[in-house]
Amino acid sequence: MTQTITPPDADPAQRDPAPRPRRKWTGGPGPRRWLVSGIALVAAVAAWALVAAWVNDPILPRPLDVFERVVAITASGEAFTNFASSIGKIAAGFAIAMAGGLVIGFAMGRSRFMSSYFSLPLFVLGNMPGLTYAVFGLLIFGVGAGGPVVVSALVALPFIAMNVAEGVRSVDGNLLAMCRAFERNRRDVLRHLYLPALVTFVFAGVRYGFAMAWKVEALTEVFGASDGVGFMIRKAYQEFQVADMLAWTTLFIVAMVLIERGLAYLENRFFAWRKEIA
Repeated sequence: MTQTITPPDADPAQRDPAPRPRRKWTGGPGPRRWLVSGIALVAAVAAWALVAAWVNDPILPRPLDVFERVVAITASGEAFTNFASSIGKIAAGFAIAMAGGLVIGFAMGRSRFMSSYFSLPLFVLGNMPGLTYAVFGLLIFGVGAGGPVVVSALVALPFIAMNVAEGVRSVDGNLLAMCRAFERNRRDVLRHLYLPALVTFVFAGVRYGFAMAWKVEALTEVFGASDGVGFMIRKAYQEFQVADMLAWTTLFIVAMVLIERGLAYLENRFFAWRKEIA
């Protein structure tokens, strides 16, 4: 009697080797995004140059003329002086907004009544047109630094308060119960429980609040200030110096982009672990 021996099946790993995983590009979408943005910017400047050459009127200066004014304003020190003034006003306004936003946001996060009480006022402050802030700043505080400072505080306050409230609500209730069970004092609870939870939320509120406050503060300077970037834009407008007006606007945009990108970098640098957990 003949017996047929069948060889055992091969190991699945040897029979069907798994395909090698693709190498992922670790450079991220940043360089590609910057390349596309750069191409769009070059195309916009080229279109501007063509239209300016076709119009050939001082009301629409050429990009080269505006660039020359940017260099001259920067070299003269006017840019540093006026940007320092504007940033100082925003910093003072943010200090006020931070103090008020932390208190209001913590109260909203801990109490439903306080959340309902402050929700509508914060919604109104966050959605009020920037022109309204600028006009009221001029009417109430007149020409000076008071209007831009208060306007910056009012614009940033809703973003900080709402983010702080979300941070307080994100604290695990079981951890709070454990702190009460072990009779931890309020200082330790605030320092070791609430503070780590609030840092990322506060930073996000500062970032978005700054983006709004910076624009409204400059608009307020246009109407009621004796120095600052907005004041220089108004001065160039009154003197019909279109190239100067566009130069100050360009410097304003560049400063905004640099500061916003810097804040975004810091957020990704120090709080990347939050995204990994999520």
